[in-house]
Amino acid sequence: MSRVESPGARLLRSHRALSNLPGGRWLFTQLVKRMIPYSGSVNPCVEVLEPGYARISIQQRRRLEQHLGSIHAIALMNVAEFASGAAMTTALPPGYRGIVTKMSIEYFKKARGKITAESRPTLPSLSNDFEFDVTSDLTNEKGELVARSTVRWRIGVVESRGPREDSLAVKS
Repeated sequence: MSRVESPGARLLRSHRALSNLPGGRWLFTQLVKRMIPYSGSVNPCVEVLEPGYARISIQQRRRLEQHLGSIHAIALMNVAEFASGAAMTTALPPGYRGIVTKMSIEYFKKARGKITAESRPTLPSLSNDFEFDVTSDLTNEKGELVARSTVRWRIGVVESRGPREDSLAVKS
């Protein structure tokens, strides 16, 4: 198996390089929005990113609301999927990557204000190809559980194809 750098390692390296700089979290968010345009559509803020752990928030604003004046269900799923993927991919060793095969979410109360998605998966023993469920809890500013998502990821070995020309990873 080729030992190419995992997408999570590139994400983590970029976050570490930028997060302590003035305006670094904002710049990292801009990189994420460019690398993952749909996830960027909810304007996520990556508060914490460590191997196997992500805390990512979104702020209620009119463009994320539905007709009831709270954050739309799909905006919540968007940030939950991003948190699960960031946590899971940063936990993977070199040579592995994942792709979503299934998503589900339960909603417990209206999402208003700042909503924070947290995910801390524990990966099983790695094999060539397997599926793995990752949960994300979404809480409001009071710490109340607003929603819980489960994202199924197919984990597999990355085939080496050489460096990506479109990679926005920050070189350290």
